Amino acid sequence: MSTSTLEAPATTPAFQQVSLGRKIKNGVATVLVWLSFLIAVIPLVWVLYTVIVDGITRIPYSNWWTEDFGDVLSDEVGGGVLHAIVGTLLQGLVCALIAVPIGMLVAIYLVEYGRGGKLAKATTFMVDILSGVPSIVAALFIYALWITTLGLPRSGFAVSLALVLLMIPVVVRSSEEMLRIVPDDLREASYALGVPKWKTIMKIVLPTALSGIIGGIMMALARVMGETAPLLVLVGYSAYTNWDIFSGEQAALPLLMNNERVSNPMEPGSVGFDRIWGAALTLVLIIALINLLATVFARLVAPKKK
Repeated sequence: MSTSTLEAPATTPAFQQVSLGRKIKNGVATVLVWLSFLIAVIPLVWVLYTVIVDGITRIPYSNWWTEDFGDVLSDEVGGGVLHAIVGTLLQGLVCALIAVPIGMLVAIYLVEYGRGGKLAKATTFMVDILSGVPSIVAALFIYALWITTLGLPRSGFAVSLALVLLMIPVVVRSSEEMLRIVPDDLREASYALGVPKWKTIMKIVLPTALSGIIGGIMMALARVMGETAPLLVLVGYSAYTNWDIFSGEQAALPLLMNNERVSNPMEPGSVGFDRIWGAALTLVLIIALINLLATVFARLVAPKKK
């Protein structure tokens, strides 16, 4: 006669009522989080509101986007910021074409090849140092190398070189974090199938992290497009549209705002006041449009879930 052993059913632990002290701590933490959020958001909303209210008076005019200030006196109503938009976009584009590949390659090396190595530690240290370099220092370095030592003229390209020094560390850091988020299981599965490491990086790792990498690149580009110090040191202001980034004076939106601040009185309702806030709103709109296009592109190229 066989006997079967009956197992006692598993008992769920009895629910313990949350103590009053824990409720108080949870409430205090929630209040502090919301308070910190409001402290961070209120200045941002205030700045955006001020830029929109003070700059919208200039934006609706069609010539604001299609003309420059070449034939307009500094205190005369009229003209547009085409020359500054062209300079800002050209300088930002050249900067991105140089900084993004370098930053991406450095990030790939740090995450995929140089883990724990001495060269990787030295590279990380240099990136940390470079991320704290003020824009005026980067501008002076390019001035000493590009203009004083090599004897080349001041130009928009020299500005782009200074912006590269500011953009690379942001691209490296953001790309590095996105690459580290990619699970190692994906890499190991690819290696198990005999796929070489370089192809694993190109076909598996980068597409998986691409949306986050693009976001970091846009953040870095938005930062450098608003810099003023390299413009003041490395290129002169021109009221005419200059499409040649390698030669001649070239305007940009931050440089236009500084020039108007110096040339015209900053009284509300004056020409200079309207131009400054109009240029500020134009810069915000351009950066917002670039980020929107980058977001759409990132979603299109992101791996599709099956």
